[in-house]
Amino acid sequence: MSKSIAQVADLVDDLEVIAKYEEYHRKAWPEVREKQKAIGIERMEIFRTGNHLFMYITAPDDFDFENDFNGFKPTPRNQEWQDIMSTLLQKVPEANDGELWRRIPAVFDSEWSE
Repeated sequence: MSKSIAQVADLVDDLEVIAKYEEYHRKAWPEVREKQKAIGIERMEIFRTGNHLFMYITAPDDFDFENDFNGFKPTPRNQEWQDIMSTLLQKVPEANDGELWRRIPAVFDSEWSE
């Protein structure tokens, strides 16, 4: 079985920044994708409307977000990616200090039993 994890973030509200973010993600670095798979991410999708981003992650049921996602030690190449992305993102109001992405809880799933 797999579980879903969702997050939101905002891009800096500038058309050039938004285009740059999308260009990076169209050509995501292999090292970044390899690291995602290595920590257990089965699939990651990011959707955008305006400057708002919605990330949808599928991972194994035993995936622990805090330890597996936030706790991994980045390689130099992955750190470079994160450093670049942090210049393109801005904190959403719901995010804690130091966060750019904010996890959001599921409020409905059509597979939940009644």
